[in-house]
Formats: sequence, structure tokens, C-alpha cells
Amino acid sequence: MFLENESLMIKDRASGILLHPTSLPGPFGAGDLGANAYLFVDWLKGAGQTYWQVLPLGEIGPGNSPYMSSSAFAGNVLLIDLQDLATQGWLTAEDLIPDPGFCADRVDFSLQAPFRLERLRRAARQFFASSQSSMHEAYADFCLAECEWLEDYARFMTILEQQEGRGWNEWPEVYARRSPHALAVLDEVSQVKISFWKFCQWCFSRQWAQLKSYANGRGIKLVGDVPIFVAFQSADVWAHPELFELDESGCPSVVAGVPPDYFSETGQLWGNPLYRWDVHERTGYAWWIKRLASALSSFDQVRIDHFRGFAAYWEVPASESTAINGRWVQGPGAKLFDAFAKAFTELPIIAEDLGVITPDVAQLRDQFNLPGMRILQFAFGDDSRNAFLPHNYIANTIAYTGTHDNDTTLGWWNTASAHERQFAHAYFDKASIDVPWDMMSALSASVANTVIFPMQDVLCLSGEHRMNYPGRAEGNWEWRFTWEQVQPWQTIRFANITACNKRNPPCIDAGCECLETLG
Repeated sequence: MFLENESLMIKDRASGILLHPTSLPGPFGAGDLGANAYLFVDWLKGAGQTYWQVLPLGEIGPGNSPYMSSSAFAGNVLLIDLQDLATQGWLTAEDLIPDPGFCADRVDFSLQAPFRLERLRRAARQFFASSQSSMHEAYADFCLAECEWLEDYARFMTILEQQEGRGWNEWPEVYARRSPHALAVLDEVSQVKISFWKFCQWCFSRQWAQLKSYANGRGIKLVGDVPIFVAFQSADVWAHPELFELDESGCPSVVAGVPPDYFSETGQLWGNPLYRWDVHERTGYAWWIKRLASALSSFDQVRIDHFRGFAAYWEVPASESTAINGRWVQGPGAKLFDAFAKAFTELPIIAEDLGVITPDVAQLRDQFNLPGMRILQFAFGDDSRNAFLPHNYIANTIAYTGTHDNDTTLGWWNTASAHERQFAHAYFDKASIDVPWDMMSALSASVANTVIFPMQDVLCLSGEHRMNYPGRAEGNWEWRFTWEQVQPWQTIRFANITACNKRNPPCIDAGCECLETLG
């Protein structure tokens, strides 16, 4: 049986880093898929790591969040390496002069997004005007292979621009209702604009595939992130409204969120439309299978965000201003994962099982041997039986000091309650705790097969360097590091922790190429 396949579980002890590509160094206002991504892979190798986990790589939405993408299949065009486009002859040296307002330690989306989009438009014009037959063939092959989602995505982005960002259900009816004649006319009169978006997706796909090949060749596995829900303002909902809980006007009738919890007293009102799971079931979960297939072709493993929503999800009337007045509704459960099991030989899925976890969630996770998550920052309460304490882990677990939604470990420690600090001192049996290193060591020494650390913790950064504040609309997703912050002693100490806990023999020779490269 499928469930007996041991490869479903992450068996080998390994370690990795959580870092979104936008947080990488680089000259164009944010990290991207260029030279610094390859240098980061080299650093991971030198530090004895196995995994590089990223956040969703789709287009960003409101608040610059990658969890509110305009497509469940498209890549973020702002991650495209502009230097590579210049190497291909599609941009000039003048195109690569950075905006003087760019910051090395922070992403200013209001500056870098228009800068990059303008360069992409220039590159597209040059590409389509060029006579590079092999590249044109590769582009055509990509468009044909991905046409099932690419056509609608490119149309959606083109109309969205024409309609100045209005919700798709507010577009002219011929577009909102997807009149075949109107779309045929659009394809003809807006061919240049539609081709631009296809070109961008081809560039992203090509560059990501090259980076993944390089990482895998260096022994680094890439872990992606699949949000369970999609944005209302997306090509997916526009092209497949029958799959989502919408009213006759195309507006969501109910939306996603979570009830009051650790992060918010009023819950989190995400606003994503919910699925019509009965319709998905009648199609054999075809859309979800295509979505997972796309993710697994891009990553070695994927984390499915808000896994508990497959067991039951928090449904909130669209008219509500908070998530308080919602209700739990049963999800597809094992029926969806049975469909996955028939479609794929294995399921390299990480279940993000945080929040309100009921027995049905744990049962669904365990039925398919999916590793769950444990967060050390949640461990220091009143009970030694707390599942987040390292001595309570099981092997089939992914353990983190924190995630992108948490403070950095040092930031958490600096704001921890007196009780949490007292509990930690007693737990580690230390009068003085070396934060974050003692906590990273404790995770690495645990029985969890895989441990993942935010890059901020390796760099010992305070709370002002955190990535996201759940429930806060602005100031998120902006953090970046610089190579000057990455000291050789940090790399060596991190590598030694990894090696001592048998999570991957590292290269810790002070004269190795990795440390030489990083100075």
C-alpha cells in the first residue's frame, strides 16, 4: 500500500535554514534568483546543511504577502534575476544601474517593484525582437507545456492592468463572465501585453530550475510552501469560480480565517474565498492534483500551510470585520489525500499543524505519515508535557526555533515573560542561557528528523529583523541580510552543532572555498 512507503517520512537526520529569496543580498532592492542565491547555496553546503526552506514563491498580494498571490501556479516575477537577462542580451548595462534609494537591509516594495517591472518590459521587447531561435523555441515549449494555467494567468494580469486593479467581479461583464468572444478579441488586440506575462513566467521558471539543479547538485534540497487558500483576486478564482464559495455577483459569501489565538484576540480574518469541496470531489480533486504536481516539480518537498483546514476550517461570513464570529466546517479530510496517493508515488509533504489542533487533524496527518511541525518558542509554558518541548518530539517531526510568523529567537527572549525565562532556565539547567545558540543546539540534539532555523537566528538578530507580524497590514516581508553580517565563526559554530548531532557532516575547514567566499 501507498502508506507503507517509508520514503513518505523524512527519515534521515538533517538540518536547514528558513530564508525567503527576497531576504538575500543583491543590488536591485531585494534578493532574487541571481548570484547571491547561488552563493547562499554554497554557504548552506559549507555549514553542513541539507535544506533551504522558502516561503511561497508566487506573486505578492496586499501587504506584499506571498500568501495572497494572483495565481497558485505562477512565480513571482520580481524574483527574476535581471543580470541574467542582461547576459542574454535583453538588457543593457544602463538598465542595471540600481535606484539610489534601494536599501541593503530592507525591501522597499514601492521602489523595487516598478524598477524591476520596467526592466522586465524592456527585456521582453528585446527578446521578442531578437533572432535567438533556440530561446524562442524554449519559450514556445514552456507556453505549450504550461498553457492550462498560463493562458488564463496572462489574460488575468493583462485585464487587471487595464482595469487599474479593480476586483475581477467588477470588470466589464464580458471579462468577469469570461465571454469566449471577448477573450478571443483580447488575445488578438493585447497580444504584446499577454506575451509579456508569459515571458516573465518563462524567465522565472527557467531561472528557478537552474537554481534548483545547482542546489541539488550541491546536496541541498529545496522546501517550498503551498498556501492552502488562494486569493480572491487571482486567475484561479476568475477562471474557476465554480470551485469556490461565491455568490451570484462573484463575491465570496464566506471567507477563510482562524479563531482568536496566540497571535490575535480577534482571530485572523484572511479573507480568502473558501472551496466548494463537493465540487472538487466530483472532479476527482483535479485542480488540487495539478496544483500539488506543479509544486512538487519545483521543490523537493513542500510545506502545506494551514494543514488543519483539510480536516476542518474556520468559515467566517464575508460581511464580518473580524474572525470572531465564525464556525468550524468539515474539510475534505482523507478523501483529498487518497486522491493524492493515487496520483503520486510519494507525498513529500510537511503538514503545518499549528494552531487549534484537534484529534481529527492529528489523525489525518498520521494516517498519511506526514511530518508535523514543532516550534520551540511555544514550549515554555506551565506543563512539561508541552508538545513543543524537545523531549516530547517524535522522529517524524520538523522542529523550528520559530517561523516567519514568529519573532526572532533573540527577540522572543528579550520580550519573554519572567515565567517563560524561569521555565527555560530550569529546562536547560543553566543559570545563563546563550540565546539563540543553546536553543538551536537543543533542537538539533532532539529526535526530530529535521530541524529548520530562520537565518535571523544563525545571525543572532533581534526582533526588529523579524519577517512577518500576523494581523499587521504593513511593514512585513521586508527584512534582508548582508554578507557582512555572516561571520565565519557563526558558520563554523552552526556547522559544528549540525555535525555533533549527526545531521550532516559539514565542511568546517576554515580554509574551504565557502568560508573564503564569505570573507
